[in-house]
Amino acid sequence: MERDASEPPDPVPSHRRAGPEGSLYGEFTDPLNDRLRYSVSLTERALTIQRISSSPTRTKVVFNLADCTGCRAHRGPDPADVGAYFTAWFYPFKRRWMSSGSARQRTEQCLRVAMLQDPVSNLQEAERWAGAIRDAAGLQAPRRDGVTYTEVRRPGRVMVLVNPHCGRGQALQLFTGQVEGMLTEAAVPYTLIITEHQNHARELVRKADLSQWDALVIMSGDGLLFEVINGLMEREDWQEAIRTPLGILPGGSGNALAASVHHYSQSPPAWNEELLLSCGFMLCKGLVGSLDLVSIHLASRQRLFSFLSLAWGFVADVDIESEKYRHVGAIRFLMGTLVRLASLRVYQGKLAYLPVKEAPAIPKGSIKANQPPSTPQHPSLCSSLPCRLIPNSSPNLNAHHNHNTTNCNHNTISNSPNNAITSKRTEIKSDGKTVVLVDSLLPGLEQPVPESWTVVKEEDFVLVLAIYQSHLAEDLWTAPGAMADDGLIHLFYVTAGISRPALLRLFLAMEKGAHLACGCPHLVYEKVKALRLEPITPQGVITVDGEMVEYGPVQAQIHPGLARLICG
Repeated sequence: MERDASEPPDPVPSHRRAGPEGSLYGEFTDPLNDRLRYSVSLTERALTIQRISSSPTRTKVVFNLADCTGCRAHRGPDPADVGAYFTAWFYPFKRRWMSSGSARQRTEQCLRVAMLQDPVSNLQEAERWAGAIRDAAGLQAPRRDGVTYTEVRRPGRVMVLVNPHCGRGQALQLFTGQVEGMLTEAAVPYTLIITEHQNHARELVRKADLSQWDALVIMSGDGLLFEVINGLMEREDWQEAIRTPLGILPGGSGNALAASVHHYSQSPPAWNEELLLSCGFMLCKGLVGSLDLVSIHLASRQRLFSFLSLAWGFVADVDIESEKYRHVGAIRFLMGTLVRLASLRVYQGKLAYLPVKEAPAIPKGSIKANQPPSTPQHPSLCSSLPCRLIPNSSPNLNAHHNHNTTNCNHNTISNSPNNAITSKRTEIKSDGKTVVLVDSLLPGLEQPVPESWTVVKEEDFVLVLAIYQSHLAEDLWTAPGAMADDGLIHLFYVTAGISRPALLRLFLAMEKGAHLACGCPHLVYEKVKALRLEPITPQGVITVDGEMVEYGPVQAQIHPGLARLICG
């Protein structure tokens, strides 16, 4: 309600006083006991609740607003109750009960507003506090290298795709049992779609009116996200469609991207339902970063887009052969690994790659002449300003789409100022009718690789793995230095001659990301921008994001920051 400036102001009641430094201050009671009173203050970063009592040691609880997913005002269950309430939900890190380390755990805080005998005024005050808490919690977007993540528009409209058959077949139960309540608390409206067959999600997003959605969320293993990304890239408006923020909730047996996103948030390691809670928390916060995609060409000229990995040999065999153990969950990969170790195979083939050129290290304390010291920035986050997803007004894209489609070209640099990576921008060409993403680093599969590429002389391999995320599974920290948008393909290969115990030690060390420190002479690791693999062994398995693809020559190129990922 607006007030004329000539009218005298109302006296400020005790529950609406402004606190120090612009904070909000009020006094409220316990929802179950009116005799318990609390002083409550809200700042940009914290909600502090302290019990009012004559005791010299008064209980005080401080909630970090970075851990808050939502807050709402409401009336009580008793119609005769003149009081109103506001409830806030937090997911702070707490020590695990039965093991070491910490994990996010749900905390609910409710307070009663009854300073007046007017139920309408009490509810208005509760709504004022709930809105202030929501606004303050929304300011806690994390920063990396001085750049703020963008945000999904709140309240956003989310399409949630669930594969009920993935993993142990519990994805739908996990969603309704854990994630659904979190989305309700965070006031995130969503539509739940249960996939019915293979490529259902691919077909759905290829034809969907994406203007209805602010984000697409996948509750499954990694295979369903592979479908969604390729469905988006098959659209005529792919350039706009692939900018739709993508969210991942672990519901399968591998859950590599979910584990990677959790790792990128710099949170302590988590598995199973703790990992689900972490990813659900990030979904509720709605923070969006960039995601690299890799364009993959098969011998049949089919082109796929990958967000996770390209594998041949041991890793691909284990992935596919362990499908029979899917009912046991993530342990299926350990079982598959032990079975494949018992009859270790060697694969003949040719491998070539375009290595990343790293700038020479600059001596500490030195700078270029006539230039001030620079602050390292991460280019794939587009802007140093926070940006909400709003209807796009760019003349280069369809203006009806309801999320931010800032037209950005991303150069690629590493996170380290002494490790600058030079890379071509993503190239897009148009003939006036169609817009095509160009793989400028790749010659035709029938042509030799350029002289700038490195050709591996060793032709006997145990495995070749190109990965662009940190984790290959929940418990396999494969590329410790990887980020979702580092513009790199992390290429690993193991040559023939490695013993079974040595290979097993590598995978056991990979659980803690320590395999590169094992000093294994058969393990090679390179950072690359493109690669080509030509199997000579007549039969074998090649997988892309864990999905089996056509066996034969294959090549791939990174496209930095092509997609967008809900992360934290």
